[in-house]
Amino acid sequence: MQKLFFILLAMLSLTATPARAALNVFACEPEWGALAQELGGDKVSVYNATQALQDVHHVQAKPSLIAKMRSASLVACTGMELEIGWLPMVLRQAGNPEVQQGKPGYFEAGNYVRRLEIPARLDRADGDVHAQGNPHIQTDPRNIGRVGDALAQRLAEIDPANAAFYQARHHDFAQRWQDAIKRWEAQAAPLKGVAIVVQHKAFPYLQEWLGLREVATLEPKPGVEPSSSHLAEVLAQLQRQPAKMVIRAAYNDERASVWLSERANIPVVVLPFTVGGDDRAKDLFGLFDDTVQRLLEANK
Repeated sequence: MQKLFFILLAMLSLTATPARAALNVFACEPEWGALAQELGGDKVSVYNATQALQDVHHVQAKPSLIAKMRSASLVACTGMELEIGWLPMVLRQAGNPEVQQGKPGYFEAGNYVRRLEIPARLDRADGDVHAQGNPHIQTDPRNIGRVGDALAQRLAEIDPANAAFYQARHHDFAQRWQDAIKRWEAQAAPLKGVAIVVQHKAFPYLQEWLGLREVATLEPKPGVEPSSSHLAEVLAQLQRQPAKMVIRAAYNDERASVWLSERANIPVVVLPFTVGGDDRAKDLFGLFDDTVQRLLEANK
């Protein structure tokens, strides 16, 4: 009887369907990791290569990133040269043929949005400019929705056995996301036309979405720290053209914005910029809940 039991158990083990391993997603930025998790649920295992308090322009191609890239089935990045300083090396060193550029396993979010601030000329003397446009597309939730449409299709292409699952998750997310955008836009209506100073050219998509009006930038050129003389010029400009607030991302150094805030008597608004930028921006919905709320509080 005992022998029969073990024979039956062995037969069941042979016929049982093995559990599928989760699809490994290598996300260059937290926003795409969060989006992949929304769309993939328990069918994906997401690794974020960077975090919100880190300047994604300046990342080291560490062995830990290369190791994660080797086991990835999908790489989800912004593109638009945002990761040009480290991603090509990680891809090359990992040697994973599934996720090289041009393969289905390589996904660039910037290919699915309308790009802003494409430079008319390319000159290093102009600072840290990107030939393909400003890459900080995640500050407009409408872009998140567009990228979500494309990413859901890509997940289904790479993992066709779970295509229906990804489609259902995408349908649910897209509906909740559109409802949230309507809510955020209604809340943010008082921000239309509000004059702002930005520390870094990181918010053109946010500004276009909400109708904010940029009147000055603390960095004299993108990626160049402001000198005391440049800050004095910005302060003098605000005497002629006042602003309501100065905005910086959570990862930016605070000194320049604090200096201007104290002298121009306007608040500094520290925006989370991406998922994880502060305690309230724990997911994509929290990111924009917090962003809109912080702007509204500074506008009072």
